[in-house]
Amino acid sequence: MNRFIIIVLGLISFVISGQNNTIAPGEKLTFTASYNMSGLLTDFAQITMETTTFKTSKSEFLRLRCKAQTYEKWNQFFAINDTYETFVNPTNLEPYIHKRQINEGGYFKKMQYNFDSKSKSVKSVKTKRRKDGTFWDEKNTFQVSERTNDIITTLYALRNSDIHKAKIGTEDRLTVLFDNKETEIMIALIAIETLDTKLGMIKCYKIGVALQNSEILNDVNDNVMWLTADKNKVPVYVKFKAPVGNGELKIQHATGLKY
Repeated sequence: MNRFIIIVLGLISFVISGQNNTIAPGEKLTFTASYNMSGLLTDFAQITMETTTFKTSKSEFLRLRCKAQTYEKWNQFFAINDTYETFVNPTNLEPYIHKRQINEGGYFKKMQYNFDSKSKSVKSVKTKRRKDGTFWDEKNTFQVSERTNDIITTLYALRNSDIHKAKIGTEDRLTVLFDNKETEIMIALIAIETLDTKLGMIKCYKIGVALQNSEILNDVNDNVMWLTADKNKVPVYVKFKAPVGNGELKIQHATGLKY
């Protein structure tokens, strides 16, 4: 699941739009995740991305939520039940709190980031499970660069960017906070193509993603995502390399879009 989320990343910073003009509450995107290890792609998990309004006594947030879960027939082999969510300012998508809960094949980990944009710092709490079933927390506070965001905010910020202003071949770099480390990612606008999807024949931006210091995710032509070339910029197809084999994400449903 971590590789899926990292691949579906991107923020072409030379076309950033500070104002949120794209992402609204009530949106739901559903994908099928497939993996190829022996020459045959196999559907093994469903990924859902949803946006909702979250209110407190003092503020109103936009909650960005991504959930991955294996189909039931695969749970006996390697069950995945992961949730990523971020609470952001609905006006500009600035993150306040990011939460990640990983439950994969018996491995468990929780991570929470509290962002402070004024001091450019992050307070993190990592929760892991010991072999005896008990839990322990690891707390840290550290500085981050001005362009650093969590994974989910980065993805939605890409959809809010003015990609249509970028030229084919343009590249840029950004920084994503993952496991308490700032990781540099390169983004490239490769082409504009028309894809046959569950949503119909759609004109799309083809965007390559490469991860710094990675043996697998190091080529923008091997790890690619397609976003609809319209105001919604919905991710409809993703392909990526893995240590063994390769994988794909394909959209199945999209409801509640703003445009």
